[in-house]
Amino acid sequence: MSPSYSRPKLGVVSLVIYALALLILLFGLYFVIFGSWLIILGGSWYYTPCGVLLCISGVYLFRQSPVGAWSYLLAWALTIPWTIYEVGFHFWGWLPRLFGPTLLAIAVAACVPHLLRNQREHHNA
Repeated sequence: MSPSYSRPKLGVVSLVIYALALLILLFGLYFVIFGSWLIILGGSWYYTPCGVLLCISGVYLFRQSPVGAWSYLLAWALTIPWTIYEVGFHFWGWLPRLFGPTLLAIAVAACVPHLLRNQREHHNA
């Protein structure tokens, strides 16, 4: 008799979440590596801790956990005060710092209902 456990369904949303997880993890690794180098050169300390948070997000998103979404959205939210600190309220300074992360934040936020449903199903199983 085989063990009775349910395999997670690999639907389109799950595949999108895996793709987001990979992208966020790669950005996180990039930020950690080159952000650390930037610190050594006397530059901004923003990138390394943000990269760590992105790596955490990527790992949890691979696990289909809402913690991955919340940690990405936290990194995105913390990017706003850093942007204000760096460039003030100049629109053209905000654009390169927030446009890409905001697009990813929208995609991650759209996945939250699916992640929460997966978490409920996992706890009820």
